[in-house]
Amino acid sequence: MATPQALIALINGRVLADHGPQDGLAVLMRGERIEAITHANDPRVASAKTHDLRGRLLVPGFIDVQVNGGGGVLFNAEPTVDALRTIGAAHRKFGTTGFLPTLITDTAEIMHKALDAVDAAIEQGVPGVLGIHLEGPFLATARKGIHDAKLFRLPDADDIAAITRHRRGVVMLTLAVEEVPLDTIRQLSEAGVIVVAGHTAADYTTTRAALDAGVCGFTHLYNAMTPLGSREPGVVGAALDDPHSWCGLIADGHHVHPVALRVAIAAKARGKSVLVTDAMPPVGSDSPEYVLNGQTIIVRDGICQSDAGVLAGSALDMATGVRNLVNMVGLPLAEASRMASSYPAAWLGLDRTQGRLVAGQRADFAVLDDGLVTRETWVGGVRYEV
Repeated sequence: MATPQALIALINGRVLADHGPQDGLAVLMRGERIEAITHANDPRVASAKTHDLRGRLLVPGFIDVQVNGGGGVLFNAEPTVDALRTIGAAHRKFGTTGFLPTLITDTAEIMHKALDAVDAAIEQGVPGVLGIHLEGPFLATARKGIHDAKLFRLPDADDIAAITRHRRGVVMLTLAVEEVPLDTIRQLSEAGVIVVAGHTAADYTTTRAALDAGVCGFTHLYNAMTPLGSREPGVVGAALDDPHSWCGLIADGHHVHPVALRVAIAAKARGKSVLVTDAMPPVGSDSPEYVLNGQTIIVRDGICQSDAGVLAGSALDMATGVRNLVNMVGLPLAEASRMASSYPAAWLGLDRTQGRLVAGQRADFAVLDDGLVTRETWVGGVRYEV
């Protein structure tokens, strides 16, 4: 007979509930789940093992759908379970409790290794791994960004079989909607793949048709896509006009101007703007350098750029992104937090189990100080030092 799991109470904190920060609450958890959000004087608190939050802010753990690397590791260079452990540990320092390891354009062999590594990591219980994000190789040369266009191609039957095979986690796929046939987009979507548009030179009409065929979101809105124009709305116009799709936004102050961030967030239906990092190996590492596509990328003034000035991912972490949404963009803290937790959970179809501080959800938390700097991270009821 299994030993009953102990009841743990998180006390003396400000809890970011659905309607904003609240004092005088306690969070009760048993195992990996939240049992209750209750008043601090609830008799159950007295019988529980307590953890003092020391007046800090308890928010839902952050969920990042675009993580290329961290802790000095690039997923493309090391598509292994050990690499995923390192990347996850690096991002936990900043309150990220769930993430999609992201493989940018690479060979079919590396893509298959990455898919298998993520499956194995989830099977082994590597904290935080929710699935995989394949950013390429089905992209457009005209909007390639830092991707290696020599590896771009159209999906073949083997690709589709590998991507749509039953997986332990979610599969997100970024593609150029003008390059991939609508029937293929529809096939991928109907098989459960989260199909998103990115690195695309499509016009509005083509993008609208792809949305109708199953595209449900946009990778790093504004970047590597056709802009909004007065006569041709482009991909950005399609993204902002569509009420159902999600938009990933990199709030590092370099990829997107704060005004453009405000415009996008205001234009989209509430719940459809999602904070992402597009993080590279320097996040959670002492080294500002990494190698991508044979090029040494050095982070200067917080910007990851090639020698040619091309943005190469970011050095952003989710906690900094939340701070930027509050301080640069002017969002209320509760909404900035939702962009980093409940909204991405909904995009991934995980909102029944993750992304909010309510009974029944996973006990995934970030504990922030008054400067919104992460001081503790909890994943599935397990506390990690930061």
